[in-house]
Amino acid sequence: MVRHPDKVESLIGLISDTHGLVRAEALEALKGVDQILHAGDVGSSEVLVALRSIAPVIAVRGNNDKGQWASELPDWEVLEVGVVNIYMLHDVKGIDLNPAAAGFQVVVSGHSHKPAVDERKGVLYVNPGSAGPRRFNLPVSVARLTVSGEAISAELIELNIRGTCDNS
Repeated sequence: MVRHPDKVESLIGLISDTHGLVRAEALEALKGVDQILHAGDVGSSEVLVALRSIAPVIAVRGNNDKGQWASELPDWEVLEVGVVNIYMLHDVKGIDLNPAAAGFQVVVSGHSHKPAVDERKGVLYVNPGSAGPRRFNLPVSVARLTVSGEAISAELIELNIRGTCDNS
């Protein structure tokens, strides 16, 4: 568990499914955040190095993260920001607890490449989408999570990617 109990206001960058691709647009969208959460399918340790140039990074392992560097990543992580508890894993379908009953106010996940913000039973579920190669017709995106005391809000940020190539 990563704790920031005295931090009552925090701007957290959310990113997922980079698959080894570090986009300048993603780095720009995350500038100014206090912390970055990467919800898996990082793709390479170089992605984490690039993100750390902006803010401290907490990452979990995705189903495509293989090799020695990835074995050091946990399957899930918990972050405490003031009174707000955040649970992060790669695929929300693999969650093995009831977030509300376990005291979590936010669940961050990736995997589907579909950006989404949804509140269910008092828990805010945020999937920042994919910041890596474009899949299908889904947008390339990241998100920002604002925690201010007990107040939580999330904003999806669609990245303006130049060109039409999937690896642009």
